[in-house]
Amino acid sequence: MQKFFLILSDSEWHCGRHELPGTQPAKAIQIIRQHGFEIKNKTQYCKKCKEKTVHRCLVSTVPVADSFIRLQIPAQLRKRVVELYGSKEIISQREMVPNLLEVDHRFPQVRWSKDESYDVNMSDEEIRKKFQLLTRQNNLWKSRYCEHCKKTDLRGTFIGIDFFFAGEERWNPKIPSDDERGCYGCFWFNPDAWREALNKLIEENDK
Repeated sequence: MQKFFLILSDSEWHCGRHELPGTQPAKAIQIIRQHGFEIKNKTQYCKKCKEKTVHRCLVSTVPVADSFIRLQIPAQLRKRVVELYGSKEIISQREMVPNLLEVDHRFPQVRWSKDESYDVNMSDEEIRKKFQLLTRQNNLWKSRYCEHCKKTDLRGTFIGIDFFFAGEERWNPKIPSDDERGCYGCFWFNPDAWREALNKLIEENDK
């Protein structure tokens, strides 16, 4: 992550394919953003790669937002979450080996306005309200949609299905940016509730 930051510290555009270390920079970018720095990206032609690639640029070496560090979920709490959901990944609905699953916050970190804290003794109901299980790939997939939503106020869809079981496509302007109520109805916030609402709608239309 340090090498990644140093390369971007000149605030110039850098090709993600040959200038930035690693094949998946999403984690490094996430950590840098957690510390309050803004990173932009765009697709443009790279003379070395001889094709269009994703380029990234650090807006400033001075943080533009407060630093919010994502604390590691205590092992005891992680075990409870995995067991409560029966090791089932929420998007694929498959039971998986626990070490292939990540405990994800339903409300995305990109919208947090304060540091998180954990109560290992929280109720099962609180766990279901706060967490879900995702693979690493699906977690990154969700993060991209949530980051885009934060920038544009356009809530994410799933595989092109323009459906929200509550609210509209746009984030409700009456709801603050750091209020999880703005996520209600979005697939990425609660895939199970989204599927249930869509199936109910299909069933009603078939009658």
